Amino acid sequence: MKLRNLLGGAVLGVGALAALNTGLRYEGELESPLDGDDGLFRWRGMDVAYTEAGDPDDPDLVLLHGINAAGSSGEWRAVFDDLADEYHVVAPDFPGYGRSDRPPLRYSAALYEDFVHDFLAEFDEPAVVASSLSAAYAAAAVDDGDADGGVELSGFLAVCPTATAGPSPAKGWLRELLRAPLVGRALFNAITAKPSIRYFNADHGYDDPANPSAEWTDYEWRTTHVENARFAPASFVSGTLNSEIDLAAALADLDVPPTIVWGREATVSPLTDGRELADAADARLVVFDRARLLPHVEHPDRFVETVEEALVAGATA
Repeated sequence: MKLRNLLGGAVLGVGALAALNTGLRYEGELESPLDGDDGLFRWRGMDVAYTEAGDPDDPDLVLLHGINAAGSSGEWRAVFDDLADEYHVVAPDFPGYGRSDRPPLRYSAALYEDFVHDFLAEFDEPAVVASSLSAAYAAAAVDDGDADGGVELSGFLAVCPTATAGPSPAKGWLRELLRAPLVGRALFNAITAKPSIRYFNADHGYDDPANPSAEWTDYEWRTTHVENARFAPASFVSGTLNSEIDLAAALADLDVPPTIVWGREATVSPLTDGRELADAADARLVVFDRARLLPHVEHPDRFVETVEEALVAGATA
């Protein structure tokens, strides 16, 4: 009788967990968080969503969002319109994120480096603004080691760039745990609950915790609760998306002078890391006061000016 009760309780528990996971799924269609024309880039059987704005005859500027649990092109929402005044701006959602397809792959840094290379190759010497891990992927795309060589850029600006944003060495067991059908979905739902999103924004992303609006928090929640939302973040959280590139050497080898932007109050990637990287890469370092990992959201006007300065420097190099 006790065994039967125990088994019955376990079945009920599994059923309740499954029902909870299903109830937390967002069934609607994500809208673009940016104002512009939406497009699709077909890549390795996946539809990669992007938004573009500005005059197509203006210089191309590709914005690469950071990689985290709730990453999307919406990271550029505060600067997208103003940058489009001078540039043809294109902002993709990485595969596994945002409005792009999210197949249940074991996402890797190599996959994203290939994606960035192929996406940038669609343009003629684009300029790039990249955040966090995506800066390492872009640097790898410039010199990918293939016979045809990497893509050529007209300018490069990186926001709090890093090649390592998860545990090192990577924890494969953690990735597999988050990929698990019931427990994995439940854990990911806990990580991406609105209180968790607000905590991470306040603790890591923004110096002013009131900066992300309620509407943006809601968008981050929705983008982490669509079907298959957990698979790319599972690789991020476990360290599988860490790049093996020597970031300082790669930045130093660029044909255009790199600019690095850092928030003075950043804690996950402290300013000391930025100074060391800039010194090693012989890069210009621009420090934003009262900012953490997202100075482009907290200080959009100054950030747009910094981008324009960096791209002018690249054009005259």
